[in-house]
Amino acid sequence: MPGESFKTITKNKKAYHEYFVEESVETGIELCGTEVKSIRKGEVNLKDAWCSIENSEMYIKGMHISPYEHGNIFNQDPMRVRRLLLHKHEIRRLFGLVKREGYALVPLSLYFKGSLVKVQVGLCKGKKLYDKRADMAEKAAKRDMERALKQRNM
Repeated sequence: MPGESFKTITKNKKAYHEYFVEESVETGIELCGTEVKSIRKGEVNLKDAWCSIENSEMYIKGMHISPYEHGNIFNQDPMRVRRLLLHKHEIRRLFGLVKREGYALVPLSLYFKGSLVKVQVGLCKGKKLYDKRADMAEKAAKRDMERALKQRNM
């Protein structure tokens, strides 16, 4: 839709460090009212979160949403398992891909699309230690080149 607004709430930077992202899928998430209010305040953590498929449904586990301070009895458990909203054929396709060795479903980011909360889930393959070192060396080299160009232009 042309007037659709996107507002990123949080990104899982650790996922990009630990995994190669092969593919990503946008999903909805089943939340309670006080959880949405906490998410609007930015009190959510995806760092240790992962996704699993059980009984033809996809769930996100390990995602921490802080309790809403004015929520009293309506607050939910911050670490509860939340259901992700996908079509059955998408879940079956991802399940077939995850069954392959070394692949995992990892939440990459959480954002608002209009008034709805969306989760970007990545089909990821784990990195080896030497891959992580190569990425860090590449980032350091790029940072040094940008620093040198900035000094040269001054």
